[in-house]
Amino acid sequence: MSWPISEPSMIVISFQHVLQMIPISFLEEAGQFMMSFWPIVAILLLILVLLGVRSIFFRRRKPPLPEPDLRIDLESLHPEPPPESPGLEFFGLPVRLVVLVLAPAGREGVLPPTDQRHELFESIVPGLAEVVQVHRPLLVTWPPQLSAQGFIHRYFQNVRLPGNQGRGTPWCSAAGPARCSGQLFLVGMTCYAVRPNHFSQEVIQHEGDWYRLFRVTFRS
Repeated sequence: MSWPISEPSMIVISFQHVLQMIPISFLEEAGQFMMSFWPIVAILLLILVLLGVRSIFFRRRKPPLPEPDLRIDLESLHPEPPPESPGLEFFGLPVRLVVLVLAPAGREGVLPPTDQRHELFESIVPGLAEVVQVHRPLLVTWPPQLSAQGFIHRYFQNVRLPGNQGRGTPWCSAAGPARCSGQLFLVGMTCYAVRPNHFSQEVIQHEGDWYRLFRVTFRS
């Protein structure tokens, strides 16, 4: 009595029969070929791995955003003589406020909207809000500044006074920190006096120093 051979068993028998028909020399050459081919595969895999690592750790950094042009050319402004009222004095000398630069302090700092800056101006020097309305300075807002010293240096570099840093000319300026409602911000002011003077660039170290430099006067 013979038992039928299942289909999978027939496939195994047929495969073994095929292998027996292949010359041994051919199998040896095929094995040698595969052995010689694997190093190439390994090298290609290594190259792919290295390229992947390079793409992860050595990605091209985005080029930094160009620095904004903060320069202000004072010679192009042609200021008028200082108004009598409200008047602004710089160390007692009547001046006209020509440039007023405001900047937030710190990366997350913000300035109040334009229509809400009355309190901000008054926190710098009492009466400065009226001065801004009458003197009509060039009012510029700068991007947030990381430090007061950095802002002061940048202001004096971009709003250059003529001559020897303004000495012997009607120009003078001041820059430094101020505070409004507990929030720190940075201010730069450039003024034009009634006559040439020896004043130059004044550094404001503390918020109270603005009162030492400036005074607002009113005439009835």
